[in-house]
Amino acid sequence: QVQLVESGGGLVQAGGSLRLSCAASGRTFSSYAMAWFRQAPGKEREFVAGINWNGARSSYADSMKGRFTIARDNAKNEVYLQMDSLKPEDTAVYYCAAGRASTVSESTYSYWGQGTQVTVSS
Repeated sequence: QVQLVESGGGLVQAGGSLRLSCAASGRTFSSYAMAWFRQAPGKEREFVAGINWNGARSSYADSMKGRFTIARDNAKNEVYLQMDSLKPEDTAVYYCAAGRASTVSESTYSYWGQGTQVTVSS
């Protein structure tokens, strides 16, 4: 069982940066692949970035490549999402998720946080 709690969301101007954190409970955190998803109003939840269990491999949605960076610290049971050059279209609720494989599919992930709101003003 893994419980996830996101933090770090907020209001930022276009072009600014935010760093999201996701704290995980449980001693098996390092065995899970982690990912960030987001859901904008009126839209389906979409994959943002994923990272494998030891941080050696990461993947990004095309629109986030070069702007977002996912990282993890297994000693702290945390995963991060550094978001730079933010755009108004990045406004969404951001969720972290834990699963047994690093994929872009929601169904891969068994555990989800409650989400944190990111709002980017123009």
